[in-house]
Amino acid sequence: MKRLFIIAFASLIMMSCSKDFIELTPISAVTADVVYKTDKDFSDALTAAYNSFQAVYINRWIIGDVRADDSWQEISKNNSESYADAFTITSTDAFLNSQWQNFYRGIFRLNTILLKIEPLSEKDIPKKARYIAEAKFLRALAYFDLVRIFGDVPMITLPISILESYKVPREPVANIYSKIIVPDFLAAETGLLAKYTGTDVGRPTIGAAKALLGKVYLTIKDFPKAEAKLLEVTTMGYSLLPKYTDLYDYTKNEHHSEYIFDMEYEEGMGEGEPWTRLFAPNYVGFTTFYGIGGNGDEKNGPTQTLIDLFAANDLRKDVSVGVKGGYYGANGVFIKLPANTMQTYTKKFIVAVAAVDDSRANWKVIRYADVLLMIAEAMNENGKTDLAIPYINPIRIRAGLTGYSTGMTQTALRDAIALERRLELSSEGHRWFDLVRTGQAFNVMQSKGMKDYMTIWPLPLSQVKLINDPSIFPQNPGYN
Repeated sequence: MKRLFIIAFASLIMMSCSKDFIELTPISAVTADVVYKTDKDFSDALTAAYNSFQAVYINRWIIGDVRADDSWQEISKNNSESYADAFTITSTDAFLNSQWQNFYRGIFRLNTILLKIEPLSEKDIPKKARYIAEAKFLRALAYFDLVRIFGDVPMITLPISILESYKVPREPVANIYSKIIVPDFLAAETGLLAKYTGTDVGRPTIGAAKALLGKVYLTIKDFPKAEAKLLEVTTMGYSLLPKYTDLYDYTKNEHHSEYIFDMEYEEGMGEGEPWTRLFAPNYVGFTTFYGIGGNGDEKNGPTQTLIDLFAANDLRKDVSVGVKGGYYGANGVFIKLPANTMQTYTKKFIVAVAAVDDSRANWKVIRYADVLLMIAEAMNENGKTDLAIPYINPIRIRAGLTGYSTGMTQTALRDAIALERRLELSSEGHRWFDLVRTGQAFNVMQSKGMKDYMTIWPLPLSQVKLINDPSIFPQNPGYN
């Protein structure tokens, strides 16, 4: 799948979009008729859609990690991530506009695929059902992310023209869940495969659709459906890796028993990612020892609060939060970092690279440990506290910790699950969404500058001005 991100030139031309509003450039009938004819045409078109998601997930750490309490921008204080960290980011920030445009660029491409493939027969497009399911999976993922970041957003299900897009109102979040996100994930379950081989490895599977739908149900607090859907994932052959550190050993295959769905990146073909360098201290000894190349960019450092949560014997600690103030170099010799560089760092994305900012490490959108923790959460909210404990304990035992005993109160287990999610999933883009989903964001983050309306982000001002109609496209409250 990583290699499928090399897009055919024809696909790029077919899918090119302007920068107006939400990338809803009208389709050229001539181009579309020429391109959308064969099975390969639709495969290439889906590959083009993945490019938009790559662009979004490159910066998922800003929204999922730095915005929350387990990560911070320690050094530089005049960039998007520092404003996100301090809750001072504004609607004019280019980062937000980029997120918006890339989401809707992907949606435009997916809507075009769904429109063009519908009238064609499976005789002409043998993988038609799978392509429809894949497109709906990605569209559901895009809208799931959009509503969690921006709240009400335009609900687009067809490749409409730019002029038509100016009249599309923001749709209530509840409607987007009920009309697109849930139905699209349900549809994806019926058409995706359970597993793939060869170059298709990395495409979404039935397990990925079920796991993300379970997270959707958890987010909208439909705990019975969340429990039932996530339990289905446990019957599909997934399992925790024996060693936590193997999740971040990029000399090994990333598509292992715990993998469910990643955003794929690949080195050596212009499809690599930069986190290996971005999250490193700006110290040549560090970057040379780990083979990172370039200067560390000192972003996304673990906070002292997170570091203190790890028990000394927690086997996740070293790779998750490194060693404060230094690192162990050749022959296990401890080397101090200069005082003027970042003192905390995660090692989850460290891998030797042949070229700067061209790392092969994937972004883990969802993995099996996340599913087990969500099952425990859903069961606990459903009043099945004792039954939930066996789902959290394997994660603790793998980390070298003692499992929980039955007899805990619902509140105690709720707190234990929240803690385990922080320790298990740190620096993987989950903490902010967990805080918002559980209603704890303001309580936890108000001392860092958060206002009560900041559970969602400001809409890009460029989009608000383009529509210029507050009756259908108002700015989010508090950001005017």
